[in-house]
Amino acid sequence: MGAGIAQITAQAGYRTLLYDVNVDMLQKAQTGLEKTWQALVAKGKLTQEQAAKSAANVNYTTQANDLVCDLVIEAIVEKLPIKQEFFKTVAAINSSDTILATNTSSIPVTQIAAAVPQPGRFLGIHFFNPAPVMKLVEIISGAETDKAIADYCTTFIASLGKTCVQAADAPGFIVNRVARHYYVEALKILEEGVSDVQAIDTLMENSGFKMGPFRLMDLIGVDTNFSVTSSMYNLFHQDGKFRPSRIQQQKVDAGHHGRKTGKGFYTYEK
Repeated sequence: MGAGIAQITAQAGYRTLLYDVNVDMLQKAQTGLEKTWQALVAKGKLTQEQAAKSAANVNYTTQANDLVCDLVIEAIVEKLPIKQEFFKTVAAINSSDTILATNTSSIPVTQIAAAVPQPGRFLGIHFFNPAPVMKLVEIISGAETDKAIADYCTTFIASLGKTCVQAADAPGFIVNRVARHYYVEALKILEEGVSDVQAIDTLMENSGFKMGPFRLMDLIGVDTNFSVTSSMYNLFHQDGKFRPSRIQQQKVDAGHHGRKTGKGFYTYEK
């Protein structure tokens, strides 16, 4: 997700710094971005010059102290303490003018911002996967978010060619709250033995959805999807309609996280 966001900002002409604690993941992201830009050239969607400029706009680092920026967009694991610790680190090395944004899918922005100095400059900028393809971005204001910051970020994200919707802070915001049942109900159908993965996906795709729920979970990451569902289940005080699936839990326990691991509800060549 972070690499996808970096691709968008770099192509729009912004200097971009892509950070990961794992050097192998960072190298994978760099290789992936370079392949993506060459593929776009081959398809006639970018010129070679545009691809070269986009690549030149991105620097890569594993050092948190390098993250001195005008805008920080975090896209790390969906765990509140880890996100808060990251933002404490970033806030300590940046000025109070730096805008801090989370790409969280489900954790309330206000909860994350509680650990951040000057929470008025903190908000959610929620892209959808795959970020370079999906047009919609949710701009989420926490309880302390300065409206001028939310408006500025809406204008900035629109400059990337995205469609922005501003929303108040609530579990799952708008899209994930509505879409959660696309996954949850499909998993219930599977649990109850009504149909199998392939048939459910085929039915939904032939009903007009671009991807069936299981193919989409594999693309997003089965672990990420499960984490978001679990978070929303707890944030809505164990409301049964958000109950996480035992089948999905088993996939996560087995390390079958989808495309990124080569196996999820389907098997992929790595």
